[in-house]
Amino acid sequence: MNRLEEKYKTEVVPSLKEKHNYKTVMLVPKIEKIVVNMGVGDAVQNSKMLDAAMSDLEKITGLKPIATTAKKSIAGFKLRAGNKIGCKVTLRGEKMYTFLDKLISIALPNVRDFRGVSPRSFDGRGNYTLGIKEQLIFPEVNFDEVVKVRGMDIVIVTTAKTNEEAYDLLKELGVPFRK
Repeated sequence: MNRLEEKYKTEVVPSLKEKHNYKTVMLVPKIEKIVVNMGVGDAVQNSKMLDAAMSDLEKITGLKPIATTAKKSIAGFKLRAGNKIGCKVTLRGEKMYTFLDKLISIALPNVRDFRGVSPRSFDGRGNYTLGIKEQLIFPEVNFDEVVKVRGMDIVIVTTAKTNEEAYDLLKELGVPFRK
């Protein structure tokens, strides 16, 4: 079992159960999945950009990403519906906890001038979204092999009903929120 998953079961569950007065352990919120998304706008002109982004995402998450396509045609961006414009990976279970542990303990401290992540990025239903400006903060990505530095969105989907519950869950798991 993963270090973070063990921490969740031994420390976080009892702490949240006591704090929010849950009747059973099943009511305690947990992380359902993590979706890592990388937009590749250059893929319209050059399909090799999408392949490079997909290989970076595969190195970071350990799973093969799927290409995402444009839903609408936008003439200003020279974009047609159906064009491949990004890639994403959905992480669950063991890989999800491994990725979150790596994000909290290794990747985020590598960000220059890092003071913590914003506590305002919750969506109202207990999900948290985090934007990263460059994929180089992950140790698996080799600087010399990077075709283009690009950012990514990380969405942490929880079973929490409110933002406060989700905030407490992520705070207990060790996500470094700004003061």
